[in-house]
Amino acid sequence: MAQKKYERKLVLDPNQWWEHLSLAQKFSANSLFQYGYQLAFIRDTEEGKLAVLLREDDIVTLSEEGDIDSEPSIILRT
Repeated sequence: MAQKKYERKLVLDPNQWWEHLSLAQKFSANSLFQYGYQLAFIRDTEEGKLAVLLREDDIVTLSEEGDIDSEPSIILRT
């Protein structure tokens, strides 16, 4: 599967990003917070809003429907 590259358009802190999550994403994110993940940012994609959560070197994404992808094919800029 090809990796996707998304361009950052808005810089917010995690609390501000929270307001932009769908209800389903909020439920899924809450379950991941228990394991040390933090909401990093949200990207608008063709499939809807994609939330990106980080824990050290681990990346997890949440679809707008709240589906968790623990092995996403995305590239993060450093």
